[in-house]
Amino acid sequence: MNSTYGFVNVGCALFGVHVADPAANVAEMTALLEQARDEAVDVLVFPELALTGYTCGDLFAQASLVRRAEEGLARLMHSAARICPESIFCAGLPVLQDGILFNAAALVQGGQLLGVVPKTFVPNSQEFYEKRWFAPSWARTRDTVTLCGQTVPCTPDLLVCVPGGPVIGCEICEDLWVQEPPSGHLAAQGATLILNPSASNEVATKSRYRRDLVRLQSGRLLCAYAYASSGPGESTTDLVFSGHCLIAAGGLISAESREKAGITSALVDLERLTNDRLKQTSAFQIPGALRKGDVVRVQAQSLAETGILPDSVDPAPFVPRGEELSSRCQEILHLQSRGLAQRMAKTGCKCLVLGISGGLDSTLALLVAAEACDSLGLPRSSIHAVTMPGFGTTDHTRTNALRLMELLGVQARTIDIRPACLQHFKDIGQPADCYDVTFENAQARERTQILMDLANREGGLVVGTGDMSELALGWATYNGDHMSMYAVNCGVPKTLVRFLVEEYATLHAEVAEVLHSVCATEISPELLPPDAAGNRQSTEGTIGKYVLHDFFLYHFVRNGFAREKIRALARIAFPGEEETVDRTLEVFFSRFFSQQFKRSCLPDGPKVGTVSLSPRGDWRMPSDVRCSY
Repeated sequence: MNSTYGFVNVGCALFGVHVADPAANVAEMTALLEQARDEAVDVLVFPELALTGYTCGDLFAQASLVRRAEEGLARLMHSAARICPESIFCAGLPVLQDGILFNAAALVQGGQLLGVVPKTFVPNSQEFYEKRWFAPSWARTRDTVTLCGQTVPCTPDLLVCVPGGPVIGCEICEDLWVQEPPSGHLAAQGATLILNPSASNEVATKSRYRRDLVRLQSGRLLCAYAYASSGPGESTTDLVFSGHCLIAAGGLISAESREKAGITSALVDLERLTNDRLKQTSAFQIPGALRKGDVVRVQAQSLAETGILPDSVDPAPFVPRGEELSSRCQEILHLQSRGLAQRMAKTGCKCLVLGISGGLDSTLALLVAAEACDSLGLPRSSIHAVTMPGFGTTDHTRTNALRLMELLGVQARTIDIRPACLQHFKDIGQPADCYDVTFENAQARERTQILMDLANREGGLVVGTGDMSELALGWATYNGDHMSMYAVNCGVPKTLVRFLVEEYATLHAEVAEVLHSVCATEISPELLPPDAAGNRQSTEGTIGKYVLHDFFLYHFVRNGFAREKIRALARIAFPGEEETVDRTLEVFFSRFFSQQFKRSCLPDGPKVGTVSLSPRGDWRMPSDVRCSY
């Protein structure tokens, strides 16, 4: 376990079980412990009744099989003490307590037996008839059992607490498939990792249901969930077993295999899950009358400090991959346009007013406005789109803005802001050739004044165009482009804006050419004239790449990670860019903290993803707090 960054390497083990032959199974399991050591697996779960096999039938009633299973566990523990003394494993076996037999799981660290978890919900219908041999957990006579010469807790309410690492709970196969799985209670008491040794047979479509069951339980409980089901070697007299191994975390599948012998593992970020629990405070608010009994906590030793980190990290966490990208983009466009349409309907405004620069953000806002009008049955002439060239406006962006407005059929207007700005510079004593922040911000505020006054005259609503990445960095002029009457892009990060525009181009061929041209244009505020060499003002040349800023934003706000962990992950996501990562990370934290005052007075706008910077909802931070991260 890497306690610095909160990762734990979790594995599910599958082998060709030898039915009713514990000695042979111990040999297989020992080899898998060696593999777990080589792959730096911290916590390993074997299938249900792995020491005997699940399909022993009435052989479970033979005392010799139960005794040999216990002896096999003792040998396995002895081997574990030598092979991987700090790792924890979970192995299923029949356990006898005061003449009552339980389908149980033993949790072991090295040569120490930490505890035994008996199965709570024992199936006895259709192909399952476990009650013929096994009693449910509530039939136990006491909360301890002596096994392999050690007296340990024996309860479904067992939690294994690892210093600086996971809090481990366990439920067995059927326990997950019932209305109120024991894992819910365990998670409410602090479990962050649930192990499930299982023996789930395969029938048509069951694997999809099983996958969703594991995935959604990990999401509901904000935990990691490791599910190892028996497969090859089990008797096929009546059933075929799945060999389905699943590891999920926070509602997402981290690793999966079927009928694959060996270890299926995933590096799970427990810190992320813990931070999610801090935010979702209602997740485990259980009324006193419904709260179950206390858990039994067992202290384990610390796991091995391997310093392990993921081999790969997604460099664009806001952007879906593969086939999901198109559908997600369409969903976000629909959310944006629906929010704007509802705001129009509720305010009774007659039209929409927005500034169009020919850049990505204003283009997306115009597309959303068009969709909103279409959904309300309003003509697109209800949109008053204004391009307002200034001192840094290029022919390229102006042409794109005019062409897009024409193709969309909106009311288009051009207002040159330079005369007004020059008069303003004269009024305040600003030299017209002094290209400082006043020179830039005056243009932004002049544009906002025009839009606001036009909206007043036309009975309209000013649509904001700035995106969430700009909000995070404060890359907006206070009371300039920072302000609007409804900000449709406030929940969309810059790295996703481009994909939304490209998705619209895919769906609407008539505007595809100009939209592709917008997407290919370098990001610039176009507030300064080109330099002597003709170079255009570059946003990313000033503050750093947006792909890095969005990466930092996601992991800081969404996951609550510290600067050191974000840096470590970024260096994996962006190999060979260590200096750029470090430099841009400093910019991000400096600007994120110093620019909160702009976010504290943001206009309304729709949340479209899991990250939002709204001061009324997801992100509430003092404007004057110093950055100590």
